Amino acid sequence: MEIFSSYNLIIEACLILILSFWFNHLAKRTNIPAVLMLIGLGLVLQYAMKNFVQQLPDFFPILEVLGIIGLIMIVLEAALELELRKDKIWPILKAMAVAALGLLASAWVAAWILHTLIPGMEMANAWIYATPLSILSSAIIIPSVGGLTAAKKEFHVYESTFSDIMGIVLFYFLEGQLNPTEAQSPGIFAGSLALTVVVALIASYILIIIFQQIRSQAKQFLLIAVLLLLYALGKKLHLSSLIIILVFGLVIANMKLFFFGPLKRFLKEERAKQIYHELHIITLESAFVVRTFFFVVFGITIVLSSLFSVKVLLVSLLILISIYAIRFALLRTFVGADIRPQLFIAPRGLITILLFYAIPAEAVVPGFEPGILLFLIIGTSLIMTWALIRNKKKPATLIDELEDEFELREAAYEEDEDPDL
Repeated sequence: MEIFSSYNLIIEACLILILSFWFNHLAKRTNIPAVLMLIGLGLVLQYAMKNFVQQLPDFFPILEVLGIIGLIMIVLEAALELELRKDKIWPILKAMAVAALGLLASAWVAAWILHTLIPGMEMANAWIYATPLSILSSAIIIPSVGGLTAAKKEFHVYESTFSDIMGIVLFYFLEGQLNPTEAQSPGIFAGSLALTVVVALIASYILIIIFQQIRSQAKQFLLIAVLLLLYALGKKLHLSSLIIILVFGLVIANMKLFFFGPLKRFLKEERAKQIYHELHIITLESAFVVRTFFFVVFGITIVLSSLFSVKVLLVSLLILISIYAIRFALLRTFVGADIRPQLFIAPRGLITILLFYAIPAEAVVPGFEPGILLFLIIGTSLIMTWALIRNKKKPATLIDELEDEFELREAAYEEDEDPDL
């Protein structure tokens, strides 16, 4: 157990963070997602540790905590970048429609495949298994689309964020239906969502008003601690807690929009902007750290032998085909003909893993192979990598160059003028 001594753990954690930082730079040059490199690092560490200890410790509790914190940080990070303006309404609605329809259609087809091919898989259980497999990973998408045009990058940020939120809401709604005594009707569930939004708005106003009065320099982690507390309490009260995080991020990122009329007098704009900028930096840094350790620990827990199965290969390939067929139909309908590389940017990642491990005991089907989960995560990430590399090599047309020039000029103008909604 010498490798798990205090100083060795510190050394190992620091080396992992340094490698992760290097992986991010390598990902920008090669378009290979840093997540795949982190999972690969975890696999290497798994086999290295087996040479020093007879049995590896149970990493699941660490994975679960890292996943929850990572999920909160990623949603907050995405919300802080969502700008609500009149000219953004159509892109937001379009991305929301693609995310919602893509989630439901992909989950329905995946559930049918699992129900048909996995022994003992009832349709109710199949929907619970299929939902995590149908959620886009903002943890992978957002850091990977920086090289795309502003409009395409914006679409992916909106779409992946909405997919995260809707997927989690759908998963816990389906989970609640397993117990007839606790099951909620769609109307009651919608009412619970509306209540969560109201609570989130009130909490957001209170937090901004209070924290802009605090002059201490060490208030950002206090704010994050309060948000984590609200999330955990919301879960205990069976609310859709992630919406609290999303709403708070939207309010502080678009404070002029939300502090209107009589509420304007409660906003100290300069201090609130300082809170926003500091929170944005800390959230980015925290999300990087948590994401790093989550995927490395996940790599340590992977059983590679689960991939070598004909059934795993068949089920995974059918689900993969359905993902991109559904995505093609939706993008052609809502976006038009210019759907590359968006068509192939549909990776599964952190939330898929987190929700898979959150499947309740009464819904677990022994015949389901974990290799399906791993195959889809690796498969969708590799397809995205191929699409981004191919897009990077594609020669720019005159229209592309003019569009990029226009986007740069528009961004510069907005920064100077700071127009309101």
